[in-house]
Amino acid sequence: MRIAFLGTGRMGTELALHLLADHELTVWNRTASRTERLAEAGAGVAATPVEAVEGAEVVVSSLFGPDAVRETITGPSLILEGVPWVDTTTVSPADAEEFAAAVPTYVGVPVIGTLGPARAGKLGVYVGTPDGALRDQVLALVAPWADPDRLRGVDSAAKAATGKLLANLALAVSAQGLREALALGEATGTPAEDVLDMLGSTGLAFIAGMKGPFVRGERGTESGDFTADAIAKDARLMIDTVAAGTGSSTGSNCSDSSDSSGSADGSDNADGSSRTSRPGSDLPAVKAALASLDAEIEAGHGDHDFSTILLPGARATGE
Repeated sequence: MRIAFLGTGRMGTELALHLLADHELTVWNRTASRTERLAEAGAGVAATPVEAVEGAEVVVSSLFGPDAVRETITGPSLILEGVPWVDTTTVSPADAEEFAAAVPTYVGVPVIGTLGPARAGKLGVYVGTPDGALRDQVLALVAPWADPDRLRGVDSAAKAATGKLLANLALAVSAQGLREALALGEATGTPAEDVLDMLGSTGLAFIAGMKGPFVRGERGTESGDFTADAIAKDARLMIDTVAAGTGSSTGSNCSDSSDSSGSADGSDNADGSSRTSRPGSDLPAVKAALASLDAEIEAGHGDHDFSTILLPGARATGE
């Protein structure tokens, strides 16, 4: 199959390499040097997105976020009629609905996991579209990326996007929990290694195991798996999604984090009934994680692994 692959950053490259085994790939990336590894593996390289999609039977995109999708794909109407568009970009449910309305063959295919699982073909993968035949086609196409037990077809791109945001919410909040657990340990004279060990029987066991090598100094954050910039962008998508869903004026650029049992702006549902917000809809834990990430981004570590927030020299929030 002739596939155009748009966006060959860290994750995109790993996904594209899996497809090269059985398909003819033409790749494009805004920074051309990031296509070199795929070119060496046998992929064709296009100078522009338009050139990449010419003659493609499927288009796969792995871009930084929804704005990049609009700029590269939907704005210039890049996808030809009838060509399946497999989008692995992390977007909000509203973004996914927008893209599906613009391109009927849009399939939301967010992946869950970092570079290690990506290389091993052990990612979690959602495949979201109401078109059952198209969903089955894409499930077969992306199977090399996924742990079979974590490859899941759902009936809309918006649902797939929600699944991805839930996964990254858990990651961001647990990372903030580990940051605070390490601070508690230090305050009590407990070495970081002992804190990591003690967390092994708690709800933070997963993140402690995943990020332990960074905390111990066994790995540097400069060449990590998931950047602070990327997860901070996803945290903003979460905050804005909940703000839109509850009718709140408090989005990712607002400082008001008060929890409320009702709509922050007094808005109503379409039937005139009062719109209420579930407790926690101000996402205080996500906002705490975002503050920690933003502090490290401001310190010049946005392109480092997000475990930069866990290091002893990490910048405190509010500095």
